Amino acid sequence: MAIVTVPAETRQITDPAEIKAFLAERGLDFAQWPLEDRVDPAADAEDILAAYAPEIDELKERGGFVTADVIDVRPETPGLDAMLDKFNKEHTHTEDEVRFTLQGRGVFHINPDDSPVFAIEVHAGDLISVPKGTRHWFDLCGDRRIRAIRLFQDTSGWTPHYIDEGVHAGYEPLCLGPAWVDGQQ
Repeated sequence: MAIVTVPAETRQITDPAEIKAFLAERGLDFAQWPLEDRVDPAADAEDILAAYAPEIDELKERGGFVTADVIDVRPETPGLDAMLDKFNKEHTHTEDEVRFTLQGRGVFHINPDDSPVFAIEVHAGDLISVPKGTRHWFDLCGDRRIRAIRLFQDTSGWTPHYIDEGVHAGYEPLCLGPAWVDGQQ
C-alpha cells in the first residue's frame, strides 16, 4: 500500500482513498490493481502483460499509450547505479510516466509549482501516473528492488529533461513502509 509524505507539513497519508484524493487534487492518478490470484509477480514478462491485458488496454485507449513492458530491477542488476542516476534528479518528461508495481518499492518525489514537495512510496499493487511536464524524481528504497509494468506513449521510452535547480538534493529517499509489505525481504 502506498504512503504519501509531505515533509514540509510533517504529514503522512496511508489511507488509499485519501491518497487517491490528495494525488488527484495535484493532477496525478493513483489506483490499486489486484495482485491475488492474477499471476505470480515473478512470472515471465509475457505472462504478466497477458494477465493485466484488460487494465493495460484500458490505459492504452484512455492515455494514448502504444506499448508496455515489465522492468525488473534488483541490487545485482548490471549498471544499476547509472540507471538510477538518470531518474533520481529532478526532471520532467514529454509523456506521462505510468507504472504498476508488482514487487519491491520505490519513491517518487513530486515538486508542484503551487505546493510543497511530497513523496509517494509505491508498493506492490500500486499504479501511479505522473503527468507529462510534472517535476519529479524517482529513487528505489533501501532494498533496491522493484518490478513494475510500465506504459509508454513513445516506443523510445521516457527521456528525462533535467531541472537545474537541484531541489532533489535536499531530499533523501523516504521509504517508510517495511520491506516485507509485498512479501519480499
